[in-house]
Amino acid sequence: MARKNEYDYFESFVKLSECCCEAAKLLDEVLINFKADELQEKMKKMHDIEHDADNQGHEITRRLAKEFITPIEREDIVVLAHGIDDITDAIEDVLLHMYMYNVKEIRNDALKFSRLILQSCEELKVAFEEFKNFRKSKNIHDKIVLINKLEEDGDNLYTEAVRKLHITSANPIDILTWTIAFDRLEKCCDACEQTANTIESVIMKNS
Repeated sequence: MARKNEYDYFESFVKLSECCCEAAKLLDEVLINFKADELQEKMKKMHDIEHDADNQGHEITRRLAKEFITPIEREDIVVLAHGIDDITDAIEDVLLHMYMYNVKEIRNDALKFSRLILQSCEELKVAFEEFKNFRKSKNIHDKIVLINKLEEDGDNLYTEAVRKLHITSANPIDILTWTIAFDRLEKCCDACEQTANTIESVIMKNS
């Protein structure tokens, strides 16, 4: 849909979604091989990913300020860019929480969450790769449905993880720490679903 020498917003969405995948992969690796004394170093790496995503988002905004004609509505471009950036921010927030609350050990349910988040981000990236040719794509709708299913799985995991936490732990600080942590992890899944729903909305408006 983009003409020659024209800024490709669709490719920009793919690049932004790659930042989400990179952040989700880092989160998953950190939680699997968790070492509290390395957390500050991992946070720096995560912040670099988030900073890169911010710069890409600023470039989209800068281009929008210059261009009169865009492939989809300007407001939709902004909402999509912000939505993708929100995912990366939400993933970074998980590591920030682990650091601020001085987490020493990772609960198994957190590992289940990180896998869900990584899969959601990877599926979202594929959806954005298909988005440029959404009128011909045979896969994009299935990806959106799958991301919604993964968010439902995240909701169920959140419910059971918090219940298990309150059953198995008598330490109020531990309960507080992990209740907040599970909430932040679940918000990552929510952010992926929200962006997938925005893609679906844009497709409906342009079909």
